[in-house]
Amino acid sequence: MRTRILHILLVMAALQSCSAPGNSKQVPSNSISPLLSTNPAPEIMLMVYFTDMARYEVGTEPYEAAVTRIIPPPASLYEAVLTQLFRGPSDSEKAQGLAVVLSGTTGFSKLTFNAGIARVYLTGVCNSKGATYTIANLIFANLQQFPEVKWVKIYDQDGETETPEGQSSSIPICLEP
Repeated sequence: MRTRILHILLVMAALQSCSAPGNSKQVPSNSISPLLSTNPAPEIMLMVYFTDMARYEVGTEPYEAAVTRIIPPPASLYEAVLTQLFRGPSDSEKAQGLAVVLSGTTGFSKLTFNAGIARVYLTGVCNSKGATYTIANLIFANLQQFPEVKWVKIYDQDGETETPEGQSSSIPICLEP
């Protein structure tokens, strides 16, 4: 029943966005859902992935767990999901064992998307400290939930990544184990 209601709301939102003059943005329907609200601006549900520390500590993949965030409609879904990621889990999400592995980073300064490639420019001094699981894993999980994102290239605070060209994902050397 809930799935059917969400499906109906998605169809209504799609029809409404098609009829809005000058609205040519395509938004993946599997990643957001409009909510009925008395607020002037509708809200969306956004899936944000954090590290499930209990699964991570015993080596049970996937280490990421999704939570739902209700936010005002963003200009960019990609930026919105990364902003929520870097804000970290809420107190109730932390109580469930969720965390964000920052690997020395503090956020991102820029995000671009072109030809299936999302490019994320990190702030803060990234350092894996020898870990094989880093902020890169969470960035990948959060951006690749959108079907149009085929590859993710992550750049360090100096604008460096291992494979800046081509159709492949890439991380900076500072996030290597």
